[in-house]
Amino acid sequence: MLYGIAAATAALLLTAVLAALLRVPARRAGLVDRRRQRPVPVVGGLAVVAVTCLVSWAGEWTGVARLGDGVGKLLVAGAGIALLGLVADVWRLRARVLVAGTAVAAAFVVPYDETGIWGGILAVGWIVFVSLAFKGLDHADGLAGTVGVITAFGAGVCAAAEVMDGLAVLLSVFAAALTGFLMHNWHPARVGLGACGSLFTGFLLSSAAVFTRAGYALGPTAGVLFCLGAVVAADFLLVVLARGAARRPLLRRGPDHLAHRLRRLGLTPQGAVVLLGAGSFSAVLVGVLVHTGWTGRGAVLWVAGGALFAVLVLLRVPVQPPQPPRRDTSTQVSGRLRVRNG
Repeated sequence: MLYGIAAATAALLLTAVLAALLRVPARRAGLVDRRRQRPVPVVGGLAVVAVTCLVSWAGEWTGVARLGDGVGKLLVAGAGIALLGLVADVWRLRARVLVAGTAVAAAFVVPYDETGIWGGILAVGWIVFVSLAFKGLDHADGLAGTVGVITAFGAGVCAAAEVMDGLAVLLSVFAAALTGFLMHNWHPARVGLGACGSLFTGFLLSSAAVFTRAGYALGPTAGVLFCLGAVVAADFLLVVLARGAARRPLLRRGPDHLAHRLRRLGLTPQGAVVLLGAGSFSAVLVGVLVHTGWTGRGAVLWVAGGALFAVLVLLRVPVQPPQPPRRDTSTQVSGRLRVRNG
């Protein structure tokens, strides 16, 4: 208990300090994302990943909080995904490269002895989906971090219920690191997650959820996993439907996500994040209650119905047409400064 509190506190403070220190070098190097004409350095994810790995491995090395073989592999694979995301932040990578890299890492960590071959294949697909969907969620100040913290706490409770102490400690450290990052990411954001942090967040959370549900029946497991990732799934579905209806490329960024449409309805940037955070909390709570047996499996249907209803309603909200991507010259990173809209 005392180590968990100390580790979480250290992770929060270290992430907040490191994210602040990395802001200026990232801006000079051109590692920025443009949000509503504001250049936001995308090094917050690097701080989250570095501190999560450092604090977690400190507990493993000292023997105070053993991660265990499976959780250790998960953290190593997550660090590899973060490195892939960092490369994507510096140089433009094709989506299929990110998909392939995430799939390989997911296949490395899935516990096939408990999931079976077919269940393991489905688990790999879910991990890839959530990882890339979290990358898409990092379009609004504070959103990906807020949803990530809530999901990490929920998955941590599920891990504790399964007596997976190493995984529960890792998730608590990660939640604290994300909270430290949010100190700089709340609107108006001074740093962003970037592909490095968002891919790591989605990968770690989805893999942890798969670990906690390994050995359970496929149907209930799918319901719990959906509840833990309901907001991410709803955002992805909304974007797919909107861009498909408008016959626009799926991978071209645009102002058609959940937060964008809520703002078109009159909500402030902070209000949109709070509302989506409340929705995430409600869905995660249902997932935790179903996992622990405190409520029936039918509660998952309410989450699914609510998510689908929200998508269909927000789909009717008009959005501004996406602006064509712009490139500004920079001699510091690959010869160009990448400016990303949306």
